[in-house]
Amino acid sequence: MSRLARFRHVLSGVVATALSFFFVSQSHAAEAVDAQLVLAVDVSLSMSPAELQKQRLGYAAAFTGDRVIEAIAAGKHHRIAVTYFEWSGATLQRIVVPWMVVSTRADAELFASQLAAIPPAGGGQTSISGALEFASGLFRKSPYRSSRKIIDISGDGPNDHGGPVNHARDAAVRRGIVINGLPMMIRPGRPVNHRYEMADLDQYYARCVIGGTGSFMMPVNSWSQFPTVLQRKLVLELTERTSGVWRTEAGSNGLPVVPAAGAVRAPFDCLIGERLWLERPWKPWDHLNVWNPWVWGPH
Repeated sequence: MSRLARFRHVLSGVVATALSFFFVSQSHAAEAVDAQLVLAVDVSLSMSPAELQKQRLGYAAAFTGDRVIEAIAAGKHHRIAVTYFEWSGATLQRIVVPWMVVSTRADAELFASQLAAIPPAGGGQTSISGALEFASGLFRKSPYRSSRKIIDISGDGPNDHGGPVNHARDAAVRRGIVINGLPMMIRPGRPVNHRYEMADLDQYYARCVIGGTGSFMMPVNSWSQFPTVLQRKLVLELTERTSGVWRTEAGSNGLPVVPAAGAVRAPFDCLIGERLWLERPWKPWDHLNVWNPWVWGPH
């Protein structure tokens, strides 16, 4: 073998070895799962410390429920990837549980234990748009691949900080992301104050927040409902819509499953939260609020 031939042989071997390492690392980085699920949870000013704790415990209990474990096991790959973060203002997001694979009950219990390890902390204003933008970015950093990417966002009020929520929704949907909503319509012992709260928060979520193929929202009206509704919502999100399990769960008795396709897309003020914030009574943190040109300016 000539010197040139030997050089070519060695070079091809080096290239083949390098490519094999590259593809091995790529296949590991792109582990296949049935769904990638981002749990985006509201911790804004309107949530009390007791409510924040109930919310955390509710997610931990729902995720370790039998029906959720069964929904995960029923998938083609028998596993999902999930991450959990809490949000309030436009730049206030905190990852509580980074991306992890859940395949077994032990995995789900590990996820629940990580939720319990870090105490919840309240935040500032309510930026659903900021949460959706942050959640979309998490998919770009995910080391997994799946045919379904889902943002499960909960909140007890409309967007009042950051960019318009419907713009953030539309941007996420264009990236192939499905957004499902869990409007928390819980007001223990207090009436709706129309200066900064919404009696029709469920309609706001239906028309301004959820989006994407097969998206839906489920309202929660009391804390006693929360674990059951949340578990049902997770089962629907993690089950293929063509399956009998999905049809049975969607048709079961309980709070309604409102699909985006069934939501009335008549004109709706998706900036209502920003307007209510500006019209509210004076608060001691007013000096921190920045005028939002989207509310009064041309758009």
